[in-house]
Amino acid sequence: MEFALTDEQQELAATVRSLLDKRGDARVETYDEALWATLCEQIGVAALGIPEEHDGAGFTLFESLVALEEVGRSLVPSPLLSSLITSEALLAGADDDAQARLLPRIAAGEVAAFVDGDAPVLDGDLATIVVAATDDGLFEVEGAETTWTPTMDQTIRLATVEGGTRTPIGDGRAARDRARLVGAVGCAALASGLAARALDMTVSYSKERVQFGRPIGSFQALKHRMADMLVLTEMTRSASWAASYAVASRADDADQLAHVAKAYCSDAVSRLAGETVQLHGGIAITWEHDAHLVFKRAHALGRLFGSATEHRAAVAL
Repeated sequence: MEFALTDEQQELAATVRSLLDKRGDARVETYDEALWATLCEQIGVAALGIPEEHDGAGFTLFESLVALEEVGRSLVPSPLLSSLITSEALLAGADDDAQARLLPRIAAGEVAAFVDGDAPVLDGDLATIVVAATDDGLFEVEGAETTWTPTMDQTIRLATVEGGTRTPIGDGRAARDRARLVGAVGCAALASGLAARALDMTVSYSKERVQFGRPIGSFQALKHRMADMLVLTEMTRSASWAASYAVASRADDADQLAHVAKAYCSDAVSRLAGETVQLHGGIAITWEHDAHLVFKRAHALGRLFGSATEHRAAVAL
């Protein structure tokens, strides 16, 4: 079995990475609207998993998660995850009319948010499309009051969504189940990209930082630590891809693989973030370096859409 991206998927990843490297800024307050418009208009990231009959690109969830991994690598704030979750929830639970009205708007780049119970909503205060799921059904929400919720990782935007007019549009339980599953593998994809970023930053710095007349990367003890980082990074990518493919293809073991990926990737990037900060210790002021962004993103992903402990418990059920 070959466990690798196709040529087309590799080209997609490379294109998204190139654009984010050139224009991405991890230190903006919300997200760069011009960059998001370019990602949607030139690459079609919001439309990848949406069927062609709804103005989408007609690919699968897996291609969307390939793009999301590159967003994770860049550390750039982006509404891609929230829009992806909402589109998948609509495909799983919304009626034909709601899909025909809302999915083309998401494919075109409108920011969408999914409300699941009383928890803070990802990009809830930025979204022009808001969908809520309860045991009583799936609803389109209009005119809600939204309030930004401060987070440790400023690149992940959360908000409370209250009130508004709610119009029934479908099956809330089916939409909610799909949204939670996609949220878990989406976080794993972001974590996979973050792991690669942490490793690349650390290895690059170890070649530049000189101590006792030699680059610190030449010291055997640090080589061993970075080798361990490489193993964690590769394992994180494998877990993420396996779960992404299973959820995209609706495999029988999709739930289990999603739980495993979310748990493993959360723990792995937490450790990688710690190593990144420690091995960048020579720069003295980490707050002005991207190392602290890696640290905060890792801990945020560890809580978003369930902790590692919660997902391990779900595997045991």
